[in-house]
Amino acid sequence: MPARLSPPTGLVQAGLTDNDTTAGGTARLCEQVTFSRGLRYGESEANVLDVATSATKADTPRPVLLFVAGDTFTGDRAAPELSRQIQDQAMCFAARNDMIGVRVNYRLAPSATWPAGASDVAAALSWVHGNIDLFNGDAREIVAVGYGAGAFHVATLLAHPELQTDGADVAGVVLVSGIYRVGKEASDSEKAYLGTDPTQYDNRSVFPGILNVDVPIVLAWAADDSSGLVAQGETLKKTLCGAGHCPRSTLLRSREGIASAFGLDGSGESLAEPTLLLVRQLEARGLP
Repeated sequence: MPARLSPPTGLVQAGLTDNDTTAGGTARLCEQVTFSRGLRYGESEANVLDVATSATKADTPRPVLLFVAGDTFTGDRAAPELSRQIQDQAMCFAARNDMIGVRVNYRLAPSATWPAGASDVAAALSWVHGNIDLFNGDAREIVAVGYGAGAFHVATLLAHPELQTDGADVAGVVLVSGIYRVGKEASDSEKAYLGTDPTQYDNRSVFPGILNVDVPIVLAWAADDSSGLVAQGETLKKTLCGAGHCPRSTLLRSREGIASAFGLDGSGESLAEPTLLLVRQLEARGLP
């Protein structure tokens, strides 16, 4: 497990300028939200995470939304600064709803190949379990939100016990527009992470291990996702339901980025309601 973090100092108050719509939206959403940036959880320079907390004090520890996002296995399509602003909005959604937001940066293909992404998620979760109390977070109530390639990494960790480490467990999972089993017609990004040998793809998929996961799962994909992505989500849902572990599912109206997936752009059907419902259900477990 990573070394225990010192109590947080040098926190950065969010306050982006209104130079464009995204920055302006982030500034508004992130009012009264404080970020602690670039906290190292592993040996690679890419192994850093950010923590977002509300300025409002809470009497009890808060649930944690841990975001693992990425358009592809080789990185986001948007410029790094724009991607961070979009992800900041999702973190601020967590903080403004009485949770702690954590964004995980992880190693990318082609320099990091399977199962590096899932291993990084495990290390980040271990860090959260060991340190989130310093931010008044509750390590018993971590919901991992995997988006795009991040959904594959989160699902892979759950599906492959050999990749799991002490203190890397979660209380719930939200998987958004992920690839869960790659076929022979793999994209260049998928080949960069999973390799070029198709005979290895089934072993590196989330099946059948995902069927043994006993935490609640929320599945989502968007109406404007490719037919392949929609099929991936529908197949995972059908398979889980057949195994007696039917997930809650949501069809998103749009998915321009993780902030859009949570409806922070006013796009309508979103992950906000099912995610908040999941978190409240987890909180209720500890009530008398």
